[in-house]
Amino acid sequence: MIVRGQELRVHAAGVASITPFDHTGALDIEGLRRHLRRLGNAGLTVYLAGSGSGEGNTLSLDETRLIFQTGVEELKGQVSVRAMGIEPRTAAQLLQICVVAEEVGLDAIHVYPPDAGHGVRPMDAELETYYIDVLMNTSLPVILASHFSAGYMLPIGLVERLVDRFDQVIGILATTPDVAYMVALIDRVGRRVRVHTGRLEQALALMSLGAMGFGSSEANIAPRLVANVLHEYRRGDLRAATESMAILLQLHAANLPFGSVRGVKAALEILGRPGGPPRRPRLTISDLGREELAVKLQQLDIRRIEDSDAKDTVRP
Repeated sequence: MIVRGQELRVHAAGVASITPFDHTGALDIEGLRRHLRRLGNAGLTVYLAGSGSGEGNTLSLDETRLIFQTGVEELKGQVSVRAMGIEPRTAAQLLQICVVAEEVGLDAIHVYPPDAGHGVRPMDAELETYYIDVLMNTSLPVILASHFSAGYMLPIGLVERLVDRFDQVIGILATTPDVAYMVALIDRVGRRVRVHTGRLEQALALMSLGAMGFGSSEANIAPRLVANVLHEYRRGDLRAATESMAILLQLHAANLPFGSVRGVKAALEILGRPGGPPRRPRLTISDLGREELAVKLQQLDIRRIEDSDAKDTVRP
């Protein structure tokens, strides 16, 4: 079990892995294995069966277990491999995923805030009760998630109380355009747990203030590029880190119009990598969109970057 203080204070990047499917919509486990090896070889922290890139809301609990088992088989001991899961309606729903993650031996679990339904924001007391119910009933190390797409951000005071009370909280991944929120979060808890941003455009600036890394869906497409950003930043070559981040941001901008996983899977197909189509109700992107994405991948020279030897492996 990872507990606070055991992780090295080295900058890291996380990736919410895609879930490969075949053209019937069934899990493609061999494709998943090949994909995870690419992520592991780049030294990325890997999150499995998430609701975004992992299409977790389309997965049964048995499928989630199989994905977790595959992740352990391919990555355990090489990089940190973690459950991501979905935004639950109740703590009990999330704890089903926690139990599976514990049983198969994942390193940690990323805990989304609850979705109360109908766009309702939970009261602060309800949020605190939810997190206590989860943390009291799992033995796994926990990464808190605070994401603007939930319709609200976790109150920083709540994050601080959870960090104070539960040593198993080892980090927080926060995604918001509000830089002031991120700066306050780093100031309040960044000396005790790892703070990561889910916004690429903030990553280098926030790492200079004490954040320990970032998350990127585009790392599914270009894991070596992401590893290069971290390697260059760690060795103090800020010019090179900025140049690599500029390519990554352009890739991110090209992917955004497609809603992340649709574009990611189309890009992987263009590059000849496993991934397959999205699972319904998501559909593949249009032929025109695919052509535009192919042009951008060529302009950014992604194939060459990914086929070259990694400059370094940055462990989480």
